[in-house]
Amino acid sequence: MKPGDKIYIAGHRGLVGSALMRRLALTPSPSRGEGWGGSESASDVVTEALPTGPYPNLLTRTHAELDLTDQAAVEAFFAAEKPDYVFLAAAKVGGILANNSYPAEFIRDNLAIQTNVIHAAWKNNVKRLLFLGSSCIYPRLAPQPMKEEHLLTGPLEPTNRPYALAKIAGIEMCWSYNRQYGTQYLAVMPTNLYGPGDNYHPQNSHVIPALIRKFHEAKQANTPSVSVWGTGTPRREFLYSDDMADACVYLMNLPDEQFKTLLGSDEAATGIFMPPLVNIGVGHDLTIRELAATVKEVVGYQGAIEFDTSKPDGTPRKLMDVSRLDALGWRAPTAFKAGLSAAYRDFVERIK
Repeated sequence: MKPGDKIYIAGHRGLVGSALMRRLALTPSPSRGEGWGGSESASDVVTEALPTGPYPNLLTRTHAELDLTDQAAVEAFFAAEKPDYVFLAAAKVGGILANNSYPAEFIRDNLAIQTNVIHAAWKNNVKRLLFLGSSCIYPRLAPQPMKEEHLLTGPLEPTNRPYALAKIAGIEMCWSYNRQYGTQYLAVMPTNLYGPGDNYHPQNSHVIPALIRKFHEAKQANTPSVSVWGTGTPRREFLYSDDMADACVYLMNLPDEQFKTLLGSDEAATGIFMPPLVNIGVGHDLTIRELAATVKEVVGYQGAIEFDTSKPDGTPRKLMDVSRLDALGWRAPTAFKAGLSAAYRDFVERIK
């Protein structure tokens, strides 16, 4: 991507999209202070591609301005604006409760959004498109850590199957357009994300923002205990949202000879199953019990943690194999507690 290119960020107000906005505009990361790669790094690895930009020609539309489930509206937008690059971060998302409560909306809206955007990108000669998915695309009992080739090798987790199937369809759509039309569409599967701009809705949020809200409210009310869903034994991997954005921009800026190797094999010709897919994660995980204890510490809550075993645990373990991304020269730099502290500061600021 060149600084003069027009870059469309679909879903720029969400957790993923807002991180991409910060990264592409090169505004300071909330966890790192001024600039990138500050003193709170988790390792000595520094991504050499950072910083690049800034990119002044960022295209954004709110949902009120452009409903991405409306095919005609999406096609009119692409025809008028002619973006060079697209980051497809728009999606209907939520935690276990939201997925269980609104399965029809999760599959319908996500299929419509990605179908409209990917097709319009092809019709208007977008150079590269990056489709953002989720680790729930992998089988519920996939080998750990989960590799890109584990896609479609077993049953999905029932609690988020409609959302997962929509995202799998998006990967297949990128793959199909690459094969038939020679497009350069890549899907990336971030692990569980957290960070500034997250959704802290008491019923429809993911685990980290839900816990941040629970522990903060319990701290304010001096509640003696906080209830956490499940047994606390499932293991989860978490990635700071600004690190995810770093990885996306890094991938989008790879030279052609590297980028094209990521765009999937023609299985009919090669016999090799390799979708146009790259995992983005940190490569290590922790239990929900350990997560709850860390959130409690960051928030400063002094009460007890109780686990409600009548509630579902979800997938037993979801750990990404990030060797493909690591081989390309990128690793996540933000330490978990530093990122969690930044997320909590963001929550406190937003509820003032």
